[in-house]
Amino acid sequence: MQMTAVREAIATAARAVVLPAGIQKLTCTGYAPDSVTVPHFYVGDYSVDFDKAMRRALDEVEFTCAVVVSRSDDLSGQKVLDALLSGAGVASLKVAIEAARGAPGAFALGGLAHDLHVKRVQSYRYYEIAGTQYLGAEIVIKVIGEGSA
Repeated sequence: MQMTAVREAIATAARAVVLPAGIQKLTCTGYAPDSVTVPHFYVGDYSVDFDKAMRRALDEVEFTCAVVVSRSDDLSGQKVLDALLSGAGVASLKVAIEAARGAPGAFALGGLAHDLHVKRVQSYRYYEIAGTQYLGAEIVIKVIGEGSA
């Protein structure tokens, strides 16, 4: 798998979320940004388990992504974040990202991977980016694909 392309494809999939009226559109990047426009989703670090099948046939990658929202009003920020972290609904990052799995039997992320799965949400807390604190959480995504590609 080509990590840069996979990271960008995950960010592109995340852009499909629909936030409530009056909330700015979700901005997304395939990398950890120097600064953000909230709400913002980004693909952060990752770990790779190589050679899950012989002859570089399969690697397994776990991406730790993050989503941050404004904390100007604690309650409204938490409501937006909760909608993004929900397992269902038009604002759900899980739904938007897993839609990039493709049709049954098709490759995920536009052909970049065999499959992907949004595994869990963790670390619901304050994050600091460029000296500003945001409310946010991490989303862990498992991607499997050919190791020799």
